Amino acid sequence: MNFYSINLVKAHLINYPCPLNINFLWNYGFLLGIIFFIQIITGVFLASRYTPDVSYAYYSIQHILRELWSGWCFRYMHATGASLVFLLTYLHILRGLNYSYMYLPLSWISGLILFMIFIVTAFVGYVLPWGQMSYWGATVITNLLSSIPVAVIWILWRNT
Repeated sequence: MNFYSINLVKAHLINYPCPLNINFLWNYGFLLGIIFFIQIITGVFLASRYTPDVSYAYYSIQHILRELWSGWCFRYMHATGASLVFLLTYLHILRGLNYSYMYLPLSWISGLILFMIFIVTAFVGYVLPWGQMSYWGATVITNLLSSIPVAVIWILWRNT
């Protein structure tokens, strides 16, 4: 390794100018991006072996867990990653509240919309294995939304 490559690594990884008031709270957005990228990678791997049919969904999850090489690791990394996404999102929102970023309406509203998308995506991911917990979780949420008639019609694509 020559001297030029050491300086290049040092210039791009170590010596970046930053404000004096920066602290560890500013890492949450970056960590959230890394965990979200890992979620996409593990999700694509799991989706390549998942069967989206009510009769075979549970068995395809069992196939991923028991038959594929490190399938269990990918599934549990994906499940733990979902929890980490929400933990880091909550910490990121709390940091925004602490630094009064709610007065920047465009970034605050876009962050809340992204948070709602995370919630819907996590719920859909929870329902996908279609086991007993998934079925009753979907039943509870749709019954919870039944107090808003338009929401249930829109979600279930039928008149109830």
